[in-house]
Amino acid sequence: MQIHLKTLGCRLNEAELETWAQSFQAKGHGITRNLNEAQLVIINSCAVTQDAVKKSKQMIRRIHRDNPQAKLVVSGCYATLNEEEAAQLMGVDLIVGNQDKNQLVEKTLAELNLDSMPAMSTEPGEVSLFSRGRQRAFVKVQDGCRYRCTFCIVTVARGEESSRPIQAVIDEINALHAQGINEAIITGVHLGGYGSDINSNLVELVSEILAKTEIPRLRMGSLEPWELPDGFFELFKNSRLMPHLHLPLQSGSDSVLRRMARRCKTEEFGQIVKLARATIPHFNITTDIIVGFPGETELEWQESFDYIKSLGFGHIHIFSYSPREGTKAAGLPDQVDQNTKKLRSKQLHELADTMKHDFIAENLGEQANILWEGQKEAQQDGVVRHFGYTPNYLRVACDVAPDLILENRIMSGVLVEAKPDFVLVRLD
Repeated sequence: MQIHLKTLGCRLNEAELETWAQSFQAKGHGITRNLNEAQLVIINSCAVTQDAVKKSKQMIRRIHRDNPQAKLVVSGCYATLNEEEAAQLMGVDLIVGNQDKNQLVEKTLAELNLDSMPAMSTEPGEVSLFSRGRQRAFVKVQDGCRYRCTFCIVTVARGEESSRPIQAVIDEINALHAQGINEAIITGVHLGGYGSDINSNLVELVSEILAKTEIPRLRMGSLEPWELPDGFFELFKNSRLMPHLHLPLQSGSDSVLRRMARRCKTEEFGQIVKLARATIPHFNITTDIIVGFPGETELEWQESFDYIKSLGFGHIHIFSYSPREGTKAAGLPDQVDQNTKKLRSKQLHELADTMKHDFIAENLGEQANILWEGQKEAQQDGVVRHFGYTPNYLRVACDVAPDLILENRIMSGVLVEAKPDFVLVRLD
């Protein structure tokens, strides 16, 4: 049976897709990038914003329209929070809530009567990642969150915190590396809270991964900027741990952060950023900002804007606040009007672009070990342009002869010129 996997949303959803792909292959089924070839489609939906809910529904409808013969299984946060609505969508055969995600493969095969070995079975875990064009893999190490930020529906959808045993994570990363994967990204809903339920912590997990695997590159997914264990930044002195962190700030105003029920004030956040940059030169800090949170006054917005500008970020994900039913923020007074949110978003996008260009400029002339992707483009002069990422997560490209194979190789280069969507590199 050929299976097509689709996801919306966070890196955790990506990690779950990787795990399901491995499990389906272990049972002898194949993974296809071509929707029309699939007999089974798995969708990992998202509900982080109202727009994500809309996109999840659109994806479900589009996939059923394009391949109506395929069995369709929907999981993820949208399907969990809106199970009855999702089940009624045309073409949906099975809903698997977040609480049952670990059994998605077994439930799908059993409940849809697909649990039979195909005539020809592939070797378990053979090519699921590469068939999807991937040189890096997301590894889920933790789920759930004990906190309740007032804007967040995801913690409601994901439930209580649950950490995977360290050895299970190590075994998965070693298996991925054996398949040729050169970078693993560890992810979780509240990654910084890893180990709270198993008497461990994130520093122990990362230390053990670095000690007991040989994968060349390890990266962390989005990480809430609080409860970082002692010795956290010392980990980055190991060159296999990539010097990039996505730390969601959400607002640069302490009064807004209090209404959001965030656990990190601006002063503490600034100290974390300063420590990261002092530990490793050109450490890339990226973040999330919510514009127009309920009650955000012009003074608070200016305070937030000035703070963000003072820190500097390599990239900002900007969200205009949208009420989510089931969250405390949806009922807060003084909701900000759409025009104000649009204006503030525009201002922040302009600032974010400037800061991104500034960070890239700081990196020009530097040498970096680059993991080259499968993506490439033929150029007019006969050379081929390959794309990849530096350790601190700058997208780069280089033009080489057609017979030079870069895909999934780690090669050193010098960052020489900033382009609109990437940095041009000269290979050493």
